[in-house]
Amino acid sequence: MKILVTGGLGYIGSHVAILLLEQGYEVVLVDNLDNTTMSVLDGIVRITGKTPIFERLDLRSSEAQKQLFDKHPDFSGIIHFAAHKAVGESVKNPLKYYENNINSLVYLLQNIHTQKIPLIFSSSCTVYGEAEEVPINEAAAVKEAMSPYGNTKQIGEEIIRDVSKTNPEFNAILLRYFNPIGAHPTALIGELPLGIPQNLIPFVTQTVAGKREMLHVFGGDYPTPDGTCIRDYIHIMDLADAHIKSLEFLMDGKNSTNCEVFNLGTGKGSSVLEVIKTFEEVNNKAVPYKIAPRREGDVISVYADTTKAEKVLGWKASFGLKEALKSAWDWQLYIDK
Repeated sequence: MKILVTGGLGYIGSHVAILLLEQGYEVVLVDNLDNTTMSVLDGIVRITGKTPIFERLDLRSSEAQKQLFDKHPDFSGIIHFAAHKAVGESVKNPLKYYENNINSLVYLLQNIHTQKIPLIFSSSCTVYGEAEEVPINEAAAVKEAMSPYGNTKQIGEEIIRDVSKTNPEFNAILLRYFNPIGAHPTALIGELPLGIPQNLIPFVTQTVAGKREMLHVFGGDYPTPDGTCIRDYIHIMDLADAHIKSLEFLMDGKNSTNCEVFNLGTGKGSSVLEVIKTFEEVNNKAVPYKIAPRREGDVISVYADTTKAEKVLGWKASFGLKEALKSAWDWQLYIDK
């Protein structure tokens, strides 16, 4: 079976591609290389011994998408990652996020909504905004988004739900995941943002490696035990596995509705300072940091209730924070060779 992975050379997409290839799927990766490089494809090939089909194109072009589906009319499933994802950047440049994240999804759905191709959508815990209770389950209210990035995920979910109502044979799963971190156990691929990192862990590793002068911890006066924000950090390999299980769940026709939602996390929240201290412990490296003013768009505390994914998908995170942070540093050491 042939699976399309959009944003396939991105951080999460590349790890999912590896698992798909290892499980015998034919894989087509699409990426415009906006925030990644072709070296990721080399890593995928080295790890799996297989070469996926790669199509360099921009999903913001409806014509390019049409040509893609004309060339590959036989997809058995689609996992859609392609999107900009930095909260802070989205606050500064909202139109970039609305144009990219929404348009690419709309054009994708125009090509598949009348077919039986199952869709896995990369959503986010940001759709919950500042949740009233933690841990958060899927029944929690989708509140006003704290950032344009979060809003694009809310809008994306709404669009998919509306489309699913028009065709009972179109099936989708919306995966609301929390904070993916870490790297493949081979250390041959991992999180490699271009330019200044927008996420915590690559900034930590680059700071320890001497590429950044100082890690800024945004906000030290939040109402949490140590004053810093709390997040649910999930190992990238656990997250990738959940995408495969979700896709096979749809392809096997096990879904009870044609648009389902699942949280993906560990079920445990860790503060930014806890992450820093744990990184220092497992890697025996000091992290230079200082407390900076709060960053617009950040919520105080968010971590997952993953009961539904465990019961319905048979999926549960198996790696902990220490393993994820060790793999992240191993990856940094590899790319610095």
